[in-house]
Amino acid sequence: MSKTATGPVPVSPRKRSRARTMGLIAYAILAGIVVIALVAVGAVAWTIQRSFPQLSGEVALAGLENEVTVQRDALGIPVITAETTHDLFYAQGFVHAQDRFWEMDFRRHVTAGRVSELFGESQLATDKFLRTLGWHDVAEQEVEALDETVRGYYDAYAEGVNAYLADHDGSAVSLEYAVLGLQNPDYEIEPWTPADSVAWLKAMAWDLRGNIETETERALMAPDFTPEQIAELYPSYPFDLNPVIVPKITPVDGAIAPVGMIEHTDAAPRAVTASVQWQEVEGVVEAVSALVGDVGEGIGSNSWVVSGALTESGMPLLANDPHLGADMPSVWHQIGLRCATVSEACPFDVAGFGFSGLPGVVIGHNAHIAWGFTNLTTDVTDLYIEKVEGDEYWRDGVLQPLDVRTETIAVAGGDPVELEIRSTVHGPILSGLTPDFTAMAADPYTGTGGIVVTPADPPAGEYAVSLQWTALQPGTAASAIFDMGLAQDFTGFRAAAALFDVPAQNLIYADTSGNIGYQTPGRLPIRGAGDGSLPQPGWDSTYDWTGYIPFAELPVAFNPDEGYIVTANNAIVGPEYPYFLTNDWDYGWRAARIGELIERKAAKHKLTADDMRDIQSDQQFWMGIRLAAAYDGFETGEADVDAAIDLLRTWDAQNAGDSAAAAYANVLWDELVQNLFVRGREAAAPLAGQGRLFLVVGGLLENPDSPWWDNTGLDVSGQQEMLERTAEGAYKRLAKLQGDRPDRWNWGDLHALTLTNGTFGESGVKPIEWLFNRGPYAVGGGGSVVDATGWTLGEGFETVTVPSMRMVVDLADFDASGWNHLTGASGHAFHADYTDQTSAWQQAQLTPWAFSPDAVAAAATDTLTLVPAS
Repeated sequence: MSKTATGPVPVSPRKRSRARTMGLIAYAILAGIVVIALVAVGAVAWTIQRSFPQLSGEVALAGLENEVTVQRDALGIPVITAETTHDLFYAQGFVHAQDRFWEMDFRRHVTAGRVSELFGESQLATDKFLRTLGWHDVAEQEVEALDETVRGYYDAYAEGVNAYLADHDGSAVSLEYAVLGLQNPDYEIEPWTPADSVAWLKAMAWDLRGNIETETERALMAPDFTPEQIAELYPSYPFDLNPVIVPKITPVDGAIAPVGMIEHTDAAPRAVTASVQWQEVEGVVEAVSALVGDVGEGIGSNSWVVSGALTESGMPLLANDPHLGADMPSVWHQIGLRCATVSEACPFDVAGFGFSGLPGVVIGHNAHIAWGFTNLTTDVTDLYIEKVEGDEYWRDGVLQPLDVRTETIAVAGGDPVELEIRSTVHGPILSGLTPDFTAMAADPYTGTGGIVVTPADPPAGEYAVSLQWTALQPGTAASAIFDMGLAQDFTGFRAAAALFDVPAQNLIYADTSGNIGYQTPGRLPIRGAGDGSLPQPGWDSTYDWTGYIPFAELPVAFNPDEGYIVTANNAIVGPEYPYFLTNDWDYGWRAARIGELIERKAAKHKLTADDMRDIQSDQQFWMGIRLAAAYDGFETGEADVDAAIDLLRTWDAQNAGDSAAAAYANVLWDELVQNLFVRGREAAAPLAGQGRLFLVVGGLLENPDSPWWDNTGLDVSGQQEMLERTAEGAYKRLAKLQGDRPDRWNWGDLHALTLTNGTFGESGVKPIEWLFNRGPYAVGGGGSVVDATGWTLGEGFETVTVPSMRMVVDLADFDASGWNHLTGASGHAFHADYTDQTSAWQQAQLTPWAFSPDAVAAAATDTLTLVPAS
């Protein structure tokens, strides 16, 4: 068991995404003194550089079958060329370990619920929650179900990772191990396994899991808000204002239903065959969200594709920018994977973005097609209120045995801890593990359609809360990654999409024959009596899931008449679609703006890749437009406040980094929602989801008689007084932050992004933080803005979620495509490629994306040759 000399060390692999950031207990003062001393004698410089990877020359590796080349460009982005698929994925594993092994190692501890092995007992609550979910167990089942070919890819990848580890250990792998060794000197790196790779897909599914937070919010609001108030605060999707992705489903020839698409009516899914100071985390879900991602403000994505009828080249253009937490290093790793001779035996010629630790390319293009992802936002998680007596639970009037298992959690510097995990037919019981789920069990509410009720006629026993989630059943996404990279046309693309079950994503498509398309994939539940908007009574099977929507009946579009397809987490289809998908879409403001810009530009000229990039960087703030209108002609009688309001009168509503008006508008927005729903109220309403509140407050601005404008706790009566108080408060707040001269205000500094290392970047030991963190960087954009740099209402304006990468693929000439992501190829602090893409990201600029062998060779600055060991 790993030991620590002076106590546990920190962990928080996402940038602080809200005030309750991920943290750990104190480093000993000795650790800080040691690090300062090391800096003083220059030892850190040697320690840092010894982990930098070899980029040129030759390396002999046991297990390699033939010679492999790794060409890197000026940004350190690798393109691997190999004779066999074994060597291709072996080399990818080797390269990922070169660039990002600490990130990989940390991720596998997270997905396995083993963070306490690294950082001690402060992570026990998080580990208990993650063990209860059982991600790594599900991943192991998925690995066992892989066919021989795909299993070979994962095995080869693991061989490559382990080949790198065979010659590297401790700080020679990454600087983080040197810092970890100050507290946990006995830690030893374990060999990599295929399940370690597949488990990261479960973490991404959690990152993009859907409405579990919203479902929880509504349930916890029930004691303090009327059903009518809850409905007003959580309105339906504005179909009359904003678009759907597929207004008309395209009939597509050829049924697609491969092995693994699950349709069932019984309780268990079955596969069918056809064609110096740390802060403790305040909540376990917050801790897990900090570790692997949060569906909080700004999590989502933009993607769109335009047909050749609208482009200068006559061929499609495809754009994508997924919005995720701001990681250091970035969650993405760019790569090219090429068989030296593309053949049936070695068929890969693909490039794009993937995850360190996972073989293949997740988003990108091959020589024939390009594809992009956005989160589907369909509801694939449901909470159930269970009735439990001892080791049994009620089900249709009969007591059923709970599924009970016990696991042991190893703890650095402490004794092992036993954990009992209990599950019902729906899934694991979470109450007792988190404050929110425990509170829900203590005062349970259920409901459908957003209407909250107390459980009717419950059986005897204690209440508990369980979770049903599609990711907790084995799936096929681990195979889909490779099928997507091999697809040659829309039929092949749809076959790959059919395997992409969890996490469910909107998939857009373009090909070199000029076609564009869209497919909804995923394991999307068909519900019984409930709709997933609130917890359901688990003792009544009429509320169970009854199956999954057949793939053939999921929305699809192919060469639509409009000439373009936009997905931005908005509603996929209208209310006429026969299956229920969710009540909790993103509200469509980004999708509407992207569609508007495509149509406006296309009316003026044929579209180019530069137009796509310009749309990605659009910063129009829809609520800013509404606020400017609300304050038009408004005067408070205070000269300073009125001068601030005057900024809005000539503002273009762009949240540009250098804009004083944008700074005031965003502070005004934050003040308004806090005055309406939080300050002075007996019970505060949740502020999560700026897009939701755009619709809520937009409606209130049109209804000056709404009771929400009255707030006796603030001594405010009516819309006029509320707007006046808000304007004054926003001026005072911004003057305190940036001075009392409005002409010197700017949104970029207020909204700045600090790239914070996920584990040691929030240690509280400044020399250690200095080693790993970078920034702050001034940025524009905002919440529910196309340039989606999210911030958290009620907590601060700093950027917490970002367009994690951007790409524009030109189907007329792949070498004319562009790409970029948040940081750089390297996870090694102080390496030249650690943050060498951040400046371009900050400006929403793309760098050339070489794909053809000639272009790759021309761009290469380093070539490493991997050869079989004799």
